[in-house]
Amino acid sequence: MTSIDPQLPLFLGLMSGTSADGIDAALVQFPVEGGCRFVHGHTFDWQVRTRDALVALGQGAEPASLDALGQLDAEVGIAFAAAANGLLERAGIAHAQVRAIGSHGQTIRHRPTASPAFTWQIGDANRIAELTGITTVADFRRRDVAAGGHGAPLMPAFHLAMLGSSGEDRAVLNLGGIANLSLLARDGSLRGFDTGPANALLDGWCQRHLGTAFDADGAFAASGRVDEALLARLLDDAWFALPPPKSTGREQFHLDWVDARLGDTPLAPADVQATLLELTATTVTGALLAHLPGVRRLLACGGGVRNTLLLRRIAARLPGVEVVSSAAYGLDPDYMEAMGFAWLARETLAGRPGNLPSVSGARGPRILGAIHPA
Repeated sequence: MTSIDPQLPLFLGLMSGTSADGIDAALVQFPVEGGCRFVHGHTFDWQVRTRDALVALGQGAEPASLDALGQLDAEVGIAFAAAANGLLERAGIAHAQVRAIGSHGQTIRHRPTASPAFTWQIGDANRIAELTGITTVADFRRRDVAAGGHGAPLMPAFHLAMLGSSGEDRAVLNLGGIANLSLLARDGSLRGFDTGPANALLDGWCQRHLGTAFDADGAFAASGRVDEALLARLLDDAWFALPPPKSTGREQFHLDWVDARLGDTPLAPADVQATLLELTATTVTGALLAHLPGVRRLLACGGGVRNTLLLRRIAARLPGVEVVSSAAYGLDPDYMEAMGFAWLARETLAGRPGNLPSVSGARGPRILGAIHPA
């Protein structure tokens, strides 16, 4: 735990991503001179039943009933509140010291190209405010979608504020369930978009064949060989050819999608894992070089940073580019998004826009989120 500055307010961010592998909670402060001071963080496990329901919905399953969906919304809100309370207890911080919570919620549908477009994150923020006694800002994505944007990714503005440099072209790569890039050009311009699947497929295939939640250090993939024919079929999906702005989720890239491209091809599970890892490396680096060819530094964050084979494959495809963890710049890679939603809560309370039209495609800057007073 980092010492806190008693002169600065504390903000708490809560994030559960596409992989639904846990609730990341981060307690931060924002110094006047800029940057982000990480105070404390912890990842809280979902109850197995709740996670199974969230993963199924995220992959396109229909809820059993409206009652079941309403109850799940309440349960997710209660779980987020418990994570916030648990983090403060671990940190020894009084609730009254926290200015606000920024809660992402849990995405169950993301349809930015539907007519009308929509995105849906559950996790009742009224319950978070009620059970923590802390003002809670949530539902950050839907205003951007209402303004014609994709509602995602939302982290590029935070990345620019924390990691932008006038001395070089940089990029931030978030390796969550879905991989996304923030392109931080030296001239101050910014773009960001999803590049395709990352942990969602790797974790799902690993769970199916090994019964483990993730592929530690990429060992399962390392035991197999990339199948070039399968890789070509995966890359042939029309989504990869779409120009930015673009975003996606588990409803697009899931194990049924993999199975459909496998067909009757007899491949060892380890070979499929190796190919899925190469798919992520290929799509990330291809998008990066196409849209920021002068990039000199790639800062990686998200759970995929712990997959050392994946990082090596990305680096191998980027000669002349330094690939490092965001930790090298003082931002814990495991809690980057949770810190980002704490920052978005601060921006909302200050009346400042949290989206970037150059990233999401929205008609203009918008103040994001709904405020639920303590």
